Amino acid sequence: MIEFAGTFPSAFASGDARGDRESIRVPDSTAMSRVLHVINGELFSGAERVQQLLGKRLAAFGFDPYFACLKRGKFLECCGLPQDRVWVETMRNRRDFGVVSRLARRSLDTRIDLLHAHTPRSAMIASLVSRKMGIPWVYHVHSPTVRDSTHRLQNWINDWVERLSLRSASGIITVSKSLRREMLRRGWPRTRVVAIANGVAEQEPIFAIDRIEQSSWTLGMVALIRPRKGIEVLLQAFREVLRSNPEVRLNVIGSFETPEYESQVLAQTKELRIESAVRWKGFTRDVNSAVRELDAVVLPSLFGEGMPMVVLEALAVGVPVVATRVEGTPEVIRDGREGYLAEPSNPQSLARTIERLISDRHAWCRMSQQAWNRHQESFSDVRMAQRVSHTYKRILREDDRR
Repeated sequence: MIEFAGTFPSAFASGDARGDRESIRVPDSTAMSRVLHVINGELFSGAERVQQLLGKRLAAFGFDPYFACLKRGKFLECCGLPQDRVWVETMRNRRDFGVVSRLARRSLDTRIDLLHAHTPRSAMIASLVSRKMGIPWVYHVHSPTVRDSTHRLQNWINDWVERLSLRSASGIITVSKSLRREMLRRGWPRTRVVAIANGVAEQEPIFAIDRIEQSSWTLGMVALIRPRKGIEVLLQAFREVLRSNPEVRLNVIGSFETPEYESQVLAQTKELRIESAVRWKGFTRDVNSAVRELDAVVLPSLFGEGMPMVVLEALAVGVPVVATRVEGTPEVIRDGREGYLAEPSNPQSLARTIERLISDRHAWCRMSQQAWNRHQESFSDVRMAQRVSHTYKRILREDDRR
């Protein structure tokens, strides 16, 4: 139960507002510090869900959140935050540094106290706005930049931009312990890097017991469909699963990164002769409802996962997960408890792991309960926002002492 006190913008209190089981008092808005999240804004995937939830929860901990989108896109359309708190300061191209002066002027008028960047591009802009305004900034690492995509040159450029920009950052937040270890290996000071697990809002769990006699299974992959998510591996594994379990169906939920990649994946589905068992659902704003229809979420990522939001969203409604042992994912899913872990890039391992899950409805039912408990204990959005706010407060205190 969340108790709100003081002045609190209603739009920030709306949405998935069950939050944590803790009681929270919201400070009076006049005492709040103002934080500007500098984001890309083009997509609405895992990192953007984190940004959205921080936008809804930070006010409970004394921070008034604003957002500046460097690209026009799905965040403004899907975030559900007050429109006057989401600015669009579009960069016309990568060399459009006029956005720095525009953001600095707007931040000065709005009395922004702190900047929070979420991507290499936004880190570059935030570092320059920070220098111009003389206010601190913090960087949020959602995935390993050097392994964020299959485009090596783009990864190298983003990594270089990130390294250069982070020299002036007052703090670095990573979404998993594995990412924190990586940032420390790359030379960033231990005192500046903190791991704060992602979180999602509390939800009513599915009624797993109602499916105990059900012989059919519905699996689902929920993601921005791009090469590093491993859908090609999943389709190969799914063909093997269908040979002995013809009642299994696969929902693919999410948009493709490019039309060319979509054509490539659809052609593979046809070549494998599994079209009748695969349902292409496309992008949805209501991830929770889409996940509730599933018996398991399957995330066959090859690399590049910080802490996948869809895994947390599955736990929040009590849906077990089959995922690969990639970076931050095993910090959430414990093999045999909330789901099962397979080896990445290995269709045979993934097929065996899926078959293990769908072989026992009673074990699946126990996993459903354990999944919901796991979210309650460790991965709430309120806890995430509270820990982020602690980092903000430390940085602002240190800035005041300079």
